[in-house]
Amino acid sequence: MLEPYKGMNTRYRCPSCQLRDKTFSLYIDTETGEQIHPTVGRCNRESNCGHHYTPKQYFQDNNFSFDTPQPKAYKPRPITPQPKPVSLIPVEVFKASLKAHEMNHFVHYLINLFGFEVASQLVSSYFIATSKYWNGATVFWQIDTQGKVRTGKIMLYSPTTGKRIKEPFNHINWAHKALKQPEFELRQCLFGEHLLIDKTKPVAIVESEKTAVIASVYLPQFIWVAVGGIANLNVQRCSILKGRTVILFPDLNGFEKWSNKVNELSHYAAFIVSDFLELKASQADRKNGFDLADYLLRYELGMFLRYESKTIPNQSFK
Repeated sequence: MLEPYKGMNTRYRCPSCQLRDKTFSLYIDTETGEQIHPTVGRCNRESNCGHHYTPKQYFQDNNFSFDTPQPKAYKPRPITPQPKPVSLIPVEVFKASLKAHEMNHFVHYLINLFGFEVASQLVSSYFIATSKYWNGATVFWQIDTQGKVRTGKIMLYSPTTGKRIKEPFNHINWAHKALKQPEFELRQCLFGEHLLIDKTKPVAIVESEKTAVIASVYLPQFIWVAVGGIANLNVQRCSILKGRTVILFPDLNGFEKWSNKVNELSHYAAFIVSDFLELKASQADRKNGFDLADYLLRYELGMFLRYESKTIPNQSFK
């Protein structure tokens, strides 16, 4: 466009008629406001001079195409990294672990607690495995609903008390770390998740794998799974529970935290936090951070199944 008149400073000597009077208007770039060239403009003496050199003519004379816009600098779109595929424990490692149960301290404890037949059923249902990482160690495999082994938690228990060995250090490790698999892309699932193919029962969630195994004997009306710790009740693990009825049995120090978590998870399933332990616990129980297994093991199994087992669901779903 021609430069707007803003006083004689915006008018110039015409390159054709060369009059001292400033009769020449220059074309300017509409985006930058800069003059295109001192010769590109129009003389106001249209009758006597008529000089008019347009931007189009200037660009054509100088091998520019006025009609075709200049291409803009190419800016590549940022590439969103694709999520890495979930890593899995090799099948041969998993199968090899399902042997040598006679060496497994936790299996010995289950046999002493429930007898060989019930213990064998638990080993089979939960794929309770044995590790050579420590003599007598147990592997709690995390197996998803497709039967794929995500990882396994390796722990060492006392064969007599069933308590975890924490001295001289806490005996706990992960199978994928013990195998030293490079670039292992871990995505955990619930312990016992493979049992969720049964749609006929409500689901019960506890913190520890040991508690899930023991509670499944005392309260077989539920499918028992574990999250592996108070902080592990989260969307990633619980998304598989969509549409299910789920009752949560937190340890005595976790009731408030899991109650607060229910709102975040409620769009996946109908979650209910059991207050059973809160009602039953003594001050000593609270100090010791008891979980559901600690309470259940106070009862002889047969007596509990006859007289006590029906009270937990009633109180939990009230």
